[in-house]
Amino acid sequence: MPPSRRSRPTLPPSLEFEAIGTRWQVDSAEALEPELVLAMHERIARFDATWSRFRDDSLVRRIAREPGSWRLPADAPPLLDLYRRLYVATDGAVSPLVGRSLEVLGYDAAYSLRPSGPARPAPAWEDAVRWDGSTLTAVRPVMIDIGAAGKGYLVDLVGELLVAGGATGVVVDASGDLRRWDAAPGYRVALEHPADPTKAIGVIELGGRAICASATNRRAWGNGLHHVLDATTGLPTSRVIATWAIAPTALVADGCATALFFADADRIAEEFGVQFVRVHSTGRVEFSPDLDGEMFL
Repeated sequence: MPPSRRSRPTLPPSLEFEAIGTRWQVDSAEALEPELVLAMHERIARFDATWSRFRDDSLVRRIAREPGSWRLPADAPPLLDLYRRLYVATDGAVSPLVGRSLEVLGYDAAYSLRPSGPARPAPAWEDAVRWDGSTLTAVRPVMIDIGAAGKGYLVDLVGELLVAGGATGVVVDASGDLRRWDAAPGYRVALEHPADPTKAIGVIELGGRAICASATNRRAWGNGLHHVLDATTGLPTSRVIATWAIAPTALVADGCATALFFADADRIAEEFGVQFVRVHSTGRVEFSPDLDGEMFL
């Protein structure tokens, strides 16, 4: 079960499938046309061919092997621009250059889940890459990992493609990264208790927004190892164990859900215009004073 669970007053047509290593559910008011479904899968495949560090033929794997200048696809600017803002807002803790750090700890292309050495910090953005809005110049080989915001961004891209193709009442849910293209009230999302998936710690009234969740118990292995790394140290974070961010787009919500592990929550809320919930390892829960929902505390 993902860290967010949803309830809805009616059950529209649903399409479920696996993509980019996770489970997807796409709901719409009417069944999607086959041509639109095909276009959706092709869009996901193009995104994966660029950004996946788990496939040897992807663009980011090429960048990891060959330093130089690379003109990135048209979908790159919103993603990398957000990463740059997150990098600054978290004092370098959230970085797309954390891929090598993840691989060293065992979260590699082979999913070995066996560390191959001690934790290592990600290279500093200013030392390793230059980004001018269309071209990425890698001064040296770097392994880009967009796990902090990429899945949310793909949720946006998929939903916008479907809406542009005539679909209505669209909800795209990629295992906890969810966006709804319908502002009608009554769509509630439960926040799964990070220590007990049978319980919820609150409920959000989503409206026509996105909610993204992250938890340190979702991709965890070894002794205290998981996928949420502080790029400045290369070590898994331990102070916060679960976060949720609510924003107009899943890109922003996903990136901020990661940033909430490291930065002051009010700073992230003000800088990016999000609502938030986060659970500390001590059990303490923080949430936005203007949160559209109810916390069971």
